[in-house]
Amino acid sequence: MFNDMLAMKRIVVLSGAGISADSGLQTFRDADGLWAGYRIEDVCTPEAFAKDPQQVIDFYNMRRRQAMAAQPNAAHHSLQQLESRYDVEIITQNVDLLHERAGSRKILHLHGRLDQLRSSVDEEYIEPIEGDQSIRQLDMRLNLMRPNIVWFGEPVPEFMRATRLMDLAEIVIVVGTSLKVYPAASLLEYARPRTEIYLVDPNPPEAPPGLLTDVIAKRASEGVPELVEMLLARG
Repeated sequence: MFNDMLAMKRIVVLSGAGISADSGLQTFRDADGLWAGYRIEDVCTPEAFAKDPQQVIDFYNMRRRQAMAAQPNAAHHSLQQLESRYDVEIITQNVDLLHERAGSRKILHLHGRLDQLRSSVDEEYIEPIEGDQSIRQLDMRLNLMRPNIVWFGEPVPEFMRATRLMDLAEIVIVVGTSLKVYPAASLLEYARPRTEIYLVDPNPPEAPPGLLTDVIAKRASEGVPELVEMLLARG
């Protein structure tokens, strides 16, 4: 078993909100998307939490309920199936846990996760959460708890680990991300020159010439199963 794992090619998947759109979760930058009606500054920054923690908590309670009501789609399930023939690591910008619920085993959360809270003072103090958060939830030193989400203007603690995964990849699949949100958008720069890079997106963003091996201009739930079928066939 261990020798089989060593022989498997390494695939790194970089996923963004577009992969969850087909599960009914609105995407970040769409005109009718998640942030419509909300200013980012009011719900997704440390300053917003300091000014009005209840509004931020209510916003993430809404997001948590939406995520729990959603189901993994064909793209999530197809990526899990890749594990039968490849060593697959998923680097996701999503916080909805749909990759876990589809059965994928190795997932790096760049931007945090909705099923956790952390202390507003001590980022190492983390607790699981099911259901809605209450503003009365405090850490051991009576500081407010906050969603364990990387907000705008905050460092991304897992970024260096993500760069190391990208450096080891033999195949990279990019799905559902605009490649406009930094630092995640810079991760492709850490892939080695001969790495195969596949992009699945119905509206592919511009990429430097020669960077991409192939572009599948389809929604994630259509394009990812198509790509996975091709990769499994060649083994």
